[in-house]
Amino acid sequence: MNATALVARLLTERPRPRGIAGWRHAHWLAVGTVCLGAFLGQLDASVIALVFPALGRHFGAGFAAVEWVALAYLLVLVALLAPIGWLSDLVGRKTMYIGGFAVFGLSSLGAGFAESLWILVGCRAVQAVGAAMMQANSVALVARGVPEHAMRRALGIQAAAQGLGLALGPSLGGLLVEHSSWQWVFWVNVPIAVFGIVAGWYLLPRTRTCPPAAVPTTVPQPRGRAPRGRSPREPRFDLPGMLLLTGATTALLLALSTASGLPLPGWAVAALLLAAAVLAVALVRQERRAARPILAPGLVNTPGVRSGLVVALIGYLLLFCPLVLGPVRLTGAGVSTAAAGLVVTLLPAAFAVAATVGGGLLPRGWSDVTRCRFGAGLAAAGLLLFAALPVSAAAVAAPLLVAGYGLGLLLPANNALVMRAIPAECSAVGGGMVNMARSLGTALGMALSVLGVHLAGAASGGRTVLAVLAAVAVAAVALTRPAAPRSRPAATR
Repeated sequence: MNATALVARLLTERPRPRGIAGWRHAHWLAVGTVCLGAFLGQLDASVIALVFPALGRHFGAGFAAVEWVALAYLLVLVALLAPIGWLSDLVGRKTMYIGGFAVFGLSSLGAGFAESLWILVGCRAVQAVGAAMMQANSVALVARGVPEHAMRRALGIQAAAQGLGLALGPSLGGLLVEHSSWQWVFWVNVPIAVFGIVAGWYLLPRTRTCPPAAVPTTVPQPRGRAPRGRSPREPRFDLPGMLLLTGATTALLLALSTASGLPLPGWAVAALLLAAAVLAVALVRQERRAARPILAPGLVNTPGVRSGLVVALIGYLLLFCPLVLGPVRLTGAGVSTAAAGLVVTLLPAAFAVAATVGGGLLPRGWSDVTRCRFGAGLAAAGLLLFAALPVSAAAVAAPLLVAGYGLGLLLPANNALVMRAIPAECSAVGGGMVNMARSLGTALGMALSVLGVHLAGAASGGRTVLAVLAAVAVAAVALTRPAAPRSRPAATR
């Protein structure tokens, strides 16, 4: 068998066994497989915070350098969600999803054997490739494999799996670091990934029945003269936009990391900030003229969408900054790593409960706008309490529960407002923008926590950062706007 035939064979999606495909509840097996990937991705995102101190000791590196173990993952994820979603239309979403488990598992194995910090950062970047292959296809696989009447329940189960992974990450990371070694934080992903490959092969329905070569790679254009400045066979994917977005966010986070202690000269920091500004301006210009922009300006300018995306970014900044800052403050006050992990778990656990069933405790007449504002207010109160109370496992438990519960009310309601304001035919683009806002908020949350600790120490710096986060949560209250009518026209260019 030559190489071409081998690649074609690997890219050919196999149907499920006849006994599984014919079972009337088979779609729930597909949902379970998608939940496995959702759980693994969020587990890995939250578990890494407990490993920072151990990595710093093992590699003899500062906190600003160690944080790139997380930031590299997030930057690659932001950059690849859109192109992998586009590529999945060509090769098949089942193939791409199963491949994501394989890439994630192999890179996790390599991360545990990394002999230097920067090899570990590279393995994390490859991990993000696998995570993007799963995340870019998870919702589409649910939508494809589940009947219409079960769609809302299936997506709720997927959200619960994400919340479970997010909640278990800190406690699992603390236990592994305390009783084993930091390597096991990565190696624990390997058996889950192997199980995901097998489950995906047998339980996911095919998403393509034709060979990859039969799928068009360009957007078909109407007959006649092509629009000025545009080829009649223009590619569907906005590669320049992706590169500009990646460059701008990387330059900004590098500059923040330098302020956090990453050893770079002053001129390099100024150059990074200038590059971030120039690339951001170029990104805006590129997106205005792209046929299929990553950040569709017409959608961003739709009433309710721009403010909703900012609130989504703020929400994940508020969620992930305490996940990084909490263990640093607690271990600095003499709390063990395992105990710190268990306490910090209360934040994502409360978030998961509120996001899935917590809204039922609110008055039925409350709109999504009211839920957003109430949730942001709760988050602000919890973060202020976290900053003011003495640092101990018992004292910080209640503030973390309050903040997590508030964020669990804020983010689902805000996402509903954003998607309600976006025309139905642009839902995929809108969902991609929400994912980008989430990832950028996560990255900024990690950078802000490291910056505060570097400038003022774990105690004073932690209080300052938490006070700033509380003010940002109040800003989210002011930014929340009612959604525009979905029928309102909104251009995607």
